[in-house]
Amino acid sequence: MTGHAPPAVRPVVTGLGVLSAVGRGLDALAEATAHGKAAFGPVTRFDVSRRRTTRAALLAEPVALADAVLDVTAQACRQARLTAADGAKMPVLLALHSDLRTREVTAAVTAGAGAALGVRGVTRVYTGACVAAGTAVADAAALVAAGRHTRVLVAAGHLVEPGVFGAFDAGRALARDGELRPFSAGRTGTLLGDAAAAVVVEAGPAAERRGAPVLARLAGWGRAGDAHHVCRPEPNGDGAARAVEAALARAGADPTEVGYVNANGTGSPLADLAEARALRRVFGAHADRLPTSSSKSVHGHALEASALLELAVTIAALRDGLLPVNAGWLGPDPDPDVGLDLVLDGPRAARPRYALSLNSAFGGANTALLVAAG
Repeated sequence: MTGHAPPAVRPVVTGLGVLSAVGRGLDALAEATAHGKAAFGPVTRFDVSRRRTTRAALLAEPVALADAVLDVTAQACRQARLTAADGAKMPVLLALHSDLRTREVTAAVTAGAGAALGVRGVTRVYTGACVAAGTAVADAAALVAAGRHTRVLVAAGHLVEPGVFGAFDAGRALARDGELRPFSAGRTGTLLGDAAAAVVVEAGPAAERRGAPVLARLAGWGRAGDAHHVCRPEPNGDGAARAVEAALARAGADPTEVGYVNANGTGSPLADLAEARALRRVFGAHADRLPTSSSKSVHGHALEASALLELAVTIAALRDGLLPVNAGWLGPDPDPDVGLDLVLDGPRAARPRYALSLNSAFGGANTALLVAAG
């Protein structure tokens, strides 16, 4: 496979596990995001009395991060109908926040997954900020498409903790009014959220031989960086646009064939504007009628786990034919570039051929995952 040509072997998703502030499993996530039922509430896990923002999307019951990751990997492998023999040669790509406990969490996931699923351990750990899980999925798809592996397990997890919360709050990145309002007038920032998610990415022919369910097809994937600034986005969304263009090229898809975008949409005034401009660059006039929303407005920003959680939302939208609501919207942004075809008020019934999940991170990194219904 060279360049961005469509792969000879199409990677598909055969298993998916989810744990988020809206509940356990894909159905809970699909219900909440489709209807815009935001999960934000007061932070009680640690002291936020001196913070500007005091809200986040937290799990109903506390859980250790490694246990959350093992929960979703078990869900995904069970849905994919994998046996211990199937898992023995399956690479595991894990996306986590980089801190003093990364090695400890990785070791716990390795031990637990080895005992329960037969896998040999975590093959690679991704700590590349908010595109970590998207990068891992792209790598998994590339490994499967190139014939290097029959299947790959990708897992990710992030729990809201005082250090990261304090850093985001001090940097004025969190929404002052306690609501995440992507692409809306009056948006003031993002809100953090707990999440763990896992997917089994498998070669389509192998899944067919096993009689495994095909939840979606990973039609294309793209990655690009602009290195504009350590935390500010490139104003015109150059890196994000190039990532989307690469995903479309790899899928052999025309931009007009995309019928839904689950945008990065963090609620940041600058980032949302840059992303909207990126979408207009790629889709042109089609952007005016391309349904768009950011599921972060419901489940919060799960940092390194975001891209995998949002891929799950996008797959659910294709499965159910319901496009998620862009919650928290107050009115149109005064800049006309932000005037996208946002899904508002209620879920929109649609059966798009392709749906796009787009993520961006500090440092100018961007990932785009293009999926089609299974």
